[in-house]
Amino acid sequence: MLTTRFTKLVGCRVPLQQAGMGGIATPPLVLAVAEAGGLGMLGAAMVPPHVLAGALEDLAKRTDGTFGVSFLMPFLDRDAVAVAATRSRVVEFFYAEPDPTLVEIVHAGGALACWQVGSVEEAVAAARAGCDIVVAQGAEAGGHVRGRVGLLPLLSAVLDAVDVPVVAAGGIGTARSMAAALTAGADAVRVGTRFVAAAESDTHPDYVAALVGAGAEDTVLTERFSVMWPGAPHRVLRSAVAAAEACSDEVVGETEMLGVRQPLPRFAVPCPTRSTTGRIAAMALYAGESVGAVLGITPAADIVHELADGAEQLLRDWARGT
Repeated sequence: MLTTRFTKLVGCRVPLQQAGMGGIATPPLVLAVAEAGGLGMLGAAMVPPHVLAGALEDLAKRTDGTFGVSFLMPFLDRDAVAVAATRSRVVEFFYAEPDPTLVEIVHAGGALACWQVGSVEEAVAAARAGCDIVVAQGAEAGGHVRGRVGLLPLLSAVLDAVDVPVVAAGGIGTARSMAAALTAGADAVRVGTRFVAAAESDTHPDYVAALVGAGAEDTVLTERFSVMWPGAPHRVLRSAVAAAEACSDEVVGETEMLGVRQPLPRFAVPCPTRSTTGRIAAMALYAGESVGAVLGITPAADIVHELADGAEQLLRDWARGT
């Protein structure tokens, strides 16, 4: 298996982090990725501390693998951060300037602190704040995007600017792209879109079908799905924007959040899960430029092994000049 600074620090076998996608990255997906040797990440936006504690304690009972928790700063609950820090290996933050006080909470609980960034300046700030890991997110990424620079130039600049392990994120969905990122100096890769279609993900079947039928050219970076989170660029399927614009209703369906059915406004941030009803095609169908690698529903463990084993073989072949 591939051994890097990331795997040594985190304690996983594979230099691959599953993105902590809100509503999608639920415990079954995290468990499957952790069991396969990667770093499984639980999405914790708006999850109450007591609910998060129960989920993490259950994960710890079910796997010896490595898992963490991902927080979105606009929806941050500091009490939940403290819970995550005592019950997971990695606590990750995204979408704000790095905050040393949050890093202190994470370290006090015994976890590693990670910050996903979209610029070199933000990466340097994360390292100065005490973060143990930095995720460099290129504009190819699906979901909410912090910066406007492509992954490879951003990764190169971040690697030159910080000494902590750097994870490459954005447009990575194949063994070849994983191998390329590792060759470029990344200590691990972060994969999101491929796991949206994992068998263990809580993704609506129509959303999965839309991903299967799409290619990189079918995604767009936009701010259209901004209800609940204004001014935050995100990459979605172009068809979702068109369908939402063509819809005259202000409410496109219903979804379940923490066991409660709630109306879903047109252009709302939540993506459709299995419990969502309504006009699925007009909802936020997040997708990165790696979407062309989504060919169907696949067990998460198979995705991890496909990427990691394939990347390892490619690196060996390239080293031999074949």
